[in-house]
Amino acid sequence: MSMPADEPGNPAHAVFERFLRARECREVLGCFAELCGQLGLQGSGLQLYRGLRAALNSWSAKALWSKLDKKAEHKDYDQGTACASTKCLVVGAGPCGLRAAIELALLGARVVLLEKRDSFSRNNVLHLWPFTIHDLRALGAKKFYGRFCTGTLDHISIRQLQLILLKVALLLGVEVHSNVQFKGLVPPVGKAGGQGGWRAVLQPGSSPLSNYEFDVLISAGGGKFVPEGFKRKETRGKLAIGITTNFINRHSRAEVEVAEISGVARIYNQKFFQNLYNKTGIDLENIVYYKDDTHYFVMTAKKQSLIEKGVILQDKADIESLLSPENVNRDALLSYAKEAANFSTNYRLPELEFALNHRALPDVDMFDFTCMTRSENAALVREHNGARLLLGLVGDCLVEPFWPLGTGVARGFLAAFDAAWMVRRWAAGTPPLEVLAERESIYQHLSQTSPDNTNKNISQYSIDPATRYPNINLQAIKPSQVRDLYLVGMVDVDHKRKSDNRLSTAVSGDAYEELLSWCRASTAGYRGVTVTDFTTSWTSGLALCALIHRFRPDLVDLDSVDPQDPIQTHQMMLDTAEQELGIQPVLSSAEMAAMAEPSRLGLITYLSQFYEAFKTSPEAEELSKKPLSPRGTRGAILFLSRLQKNRSLTHKRVQDSAQKDAEAKRSRRDMEPPSHGDSSDACYFCGRRVYILERASAEGRFFHRGCFQCQRCRATLRLGDYAFREEDGHFYCSLHYPNPPGMELPQDEPRALPDGDAAVARPPSNAGRPCVSPKEGAPNPPQPPPAAPQPGAVGDEEDAEDTVDVEEQELLAQPGRDAREEEGPGAEPRGAAEEGEEGRGRRKIILTPLEKLKLSTLNLLTTEAEPEPPPKPARLRLQAAPEALPALWQGQGIWEEDEEMAMEKEALEESDSEEEEEEGTDLGIMAESCLGLGEEEKYPTWKRTLTRRAREAQMKRFCKAQAIQRRLEEIEVTFRELEKQGIKLEKLLRDEDGNPADQKTQWMNQLLYLVQKKNSLMSEESDLMIAVQELKLEEQQWQLDQKLRCYMNMEESLKTPEDCAAEQEILVQLLEVVNKRNVLIHVQEEKRLSELQA
Repeated sequence: MSMPADEPGNPAHAVFERFLRARECREVLGCFAELCGQLGLQGSGLQLYRGLRAALNSWSAKALWSKLDKKAEHKDYDQGTACASTKCLVVGAGPCGLRAAIELALLGARVVLLEKRDSFSRNNVLHLWPFTIHDLRALGAKKFYGRFCTGTLDHISIRQLQLILLKVALLLGVEVHSNVQFKGLVPPVGKAGGQGGWRAVLQPGSSPLSNYEFDVLISAGGGKFVPEGFKRKETRGKLAIGITTNFINRHSRAEVEVAEISGVARIYNQKFFQNLYNKTGIDLENIVYYKDDTHYFVMTAKKQSLIEKGVILQDKADIESLLSPENVNRDALLSYAKEAANFSTNYRLPELEFALNHRALPDVDMFDFTCMTRSENAALVREHNGARLLLGLVGDCLVEPFWPLGTGVARGFLAAFDAAWMVRRWAAGTPPLEVLAERESIYQHLSQTSPDNTNKNISQYSIDPATRYPNINLQAIKPSQVRDLYLVGMVDVDHKRKSDNRLSTAVSGDAYEELLSWCRASTAGYRGVTVTDFTTSWTSGLALCALIHRFRPDLVDLDSVDPQDPIQTHQMMLDTAEQELGIQPVLSSAEMAAMAEPSRLGLITYLSQFYEAFKTSPEAEELSKKPLSPRGTRGAILFLSRLQKNRSLTHKRVQDSAQKDAEAKRSRRDMEPPSHGDSSDACYFCGRRVYILERASAEGRFFHRGCFQCQRCRATLRLGDYAFREEDGHFYCSLHYPNPPGMELPQDEPRALPDGDAAVARPPSNAGRPCVSPKEGAPNPPQPPPAAPQPGAVGDEEDAEDTVDVEEQELLAQPGRDAREEEGPGAEPRGAAEEGEEGRGRRKIILTPLEKLKLSTLNLLTTEAEPEPPPKPARLRLQAAPEALPALWQGQGIWEEDEEMAMEKEALEESDSEEEEEEGTDLGIMAESCLGLGEEEKYPTWKRTLTRRAREAQMKRFCKAQAIQRRLEEIEVTFRELEKQGIKLEKLLRDEDGNPADQKTQWMNQLLYLVQKKNSLMSEESDLMIAVQELKLEEQQWQLDQKLRCYMNMEESLKTPEDCAAEQEILVQLLEVVNKRNVLIHVQEEKRLSELQA
């Protein structure tokens, strides 16, 4: 029996302290073995933990035992007896494998963990969600790593996270074996007399664990290792090349003062990346910078930029060959990564030196994440000779994370909890099919989880899924649906099961006849209209007028229609449908009027959009009584069409005012050769044939989706996010439209990103001084010249565009526009209108635009004497702070924080205060004092809290942008697949050979099905583009707010007339942005209501 080790100078205490501070995997394992030897402890599981707790009574040990005891007392573990007879094998000592092993150990199972390496060398940094921070603190993370979550962003290096979890796992009795590789399973040969069980094939084969029999296998071996029986599926986007790099962090004052970058994305901050490209030739989609054990940068690079910079030697179609070591210039890659890191931090990180990886090489890696894979199921059961084995997946082999979202470790921990809950149910004797059905019901939620849709009371999280997922249905999947996950005998899985039979199942009905019947019924009773086919019945244009009038009589004046001018009639209806119904043209007006047989397919495709928009409407007799709006799926397309129209009007107004000779402009346009847009069959850009499924249109031009690019930068354009120049017939992105061809962007702008201290604490004129009012005794306040905006901030081009876009929100806000919007900046505040339940219910505060502006720009960082900070500053309900409220304008009012939303913050604050009370002079305070050199000297705690929340808001915006970008790319890939199928069908239908009529009808139905799929994808794409517009406005508001703060914190007596004028101009622009965001919110609410009514 071991003896207490509380005597002064006891060697066990010194070994324990070395164990706590150990920074290498081998060192941790060695110290722990030495500690157990010193104390004479053997065995595993919670028995070993109880022996350690009894033997080590130093203050640091007691603090750690207090944490772990509190964790182990949770009712889910049944005092460590819930899985007492269960033997588990966990493969992989990554963060998720270790976290799963810890939970299994707390349940009382015997846990053996295998790791093929004996070192943790991954410097890359992981973003942490609030619940992961709370979870790791509850496991005593600060006792092992004092700097845990002490910065302005919540993250930790993979290596440090593994070390923390490894130490906890060892203390809880997990048997960890390094340099042992899992190679497969050995089924039991027999179970006579209760003997015989599942074993593992290991390398080296001489490992004593080769005889270890287990009944649960948890695989956390990474995306490339998935046990037999599991099937993978992938989502494919456009080519995506990521680059990670780590630089040595010396923790100097200069390094501490450089702000981290929570994430900036091209999708809402195009200007920064254009400046980066102009100055360095580096072309990125996004970039993130975390400051941890290393300076960690991760970015997505464009292939062409890598080729031009000599990183990729030869362009190749195969991604694996493209990024193979033989095709990559390593030195050029290092230079590329270093230059991007320097530019993004404004060249303020001194002496960047690469950290080394496990191969003693500079830690820079280039990888492909075009395809993201996930397992189709999270668990299965195998049975052989009467012995059952439960297999579960966690980590990357379950769901491969999309790195820009920062979801990997959070969802990995959730999956580890879910797997532990599954094992608990298994050990309790629950029937296997019920265990599997419940696990798959939970797995359905994993890919959609985020900090916003999981339970806010993170202090109550446990392995029980009901504590983490709100309103989860654990019986969503029935046991009968998972019979194929119970495998008896040797694995022989039919990987061809669930093959793609979309066409054969989706077109079982006669879509062609259904569409014709619907058109005939919808146009019945109109004079001069008789629909019998999809050719001659539509040439006059009257049938199309009747169809639109049937559902929207307010849009068509039948008396003004001239039946003798079918081209004009068709053009009027095409424009009306596009601008008022969100239905894109497929044919030109001339083709509609001629309606030759080859155009029949185009007309059918076009009319199918009306059918999809109005097919759920009431009967024809009731339709004429009330104008109908398109179903919700069309709302986004309609909004973007209107947005684009109003944007084009404002662009045209600017061009007309800048054009002195309008007649010369018109004559030049008249002299232009006929465009390809006169025919819908020829691409406006490339002139090649454009088939129906690959056809897109804008400004009356038809083209391939892939050809729709900015004339200047060749960036892909989408509906609602382009500009058209009539003078030259070219399309541009919003950044390049205001610039005449050949004009380059300004080359002398500062390089710092608008993130963190880089923008919050520094004016444009002096990158080293805070933007807030200086401390007493400071010589001069900052002088921000209006001509030097931050890169990524609203630049000259965007400022110019904003000055003419004020009409945009006025035009869009016409339906249901609030009278308050007509009150200008000088309007008097109306006060707050309250909605909702009284008493303890939520109150919705409706503010006028002026009140919103005042609220947005409250000068919280004042120069007056600071009061004593409150004891728990993170609980301050500073709703007025723009930094603290990333979603200030997410609704038409401001929702007060309710109790549920406060739970998450409260849990983190309580764990913070517990750490402070327990630690004293613990490892964290001793580890690194230089973290206080920067912000803590300058600002009180509540100001640092606001800065921290500002960066969290920016990170949320970045993650949302990356999720949108990824989905847009997946949609683009799906579009290409549909186009290939559609081209094949269209060629068959246009073939003059004598194919049977029944065959042609089947092909037509298949084509209509593909058109329906395309329309659905277009609607989803439009929804995403509205979200993009909102992100851009959020970013503009944040940037304008930072610029405004620089001026508002200057002494009034020191402001020049130019400063005052610039300040007023920013105020006007900020109000415009707020109003535009209100319009977006109004549109989204209307769309939501229309979808509920559909």
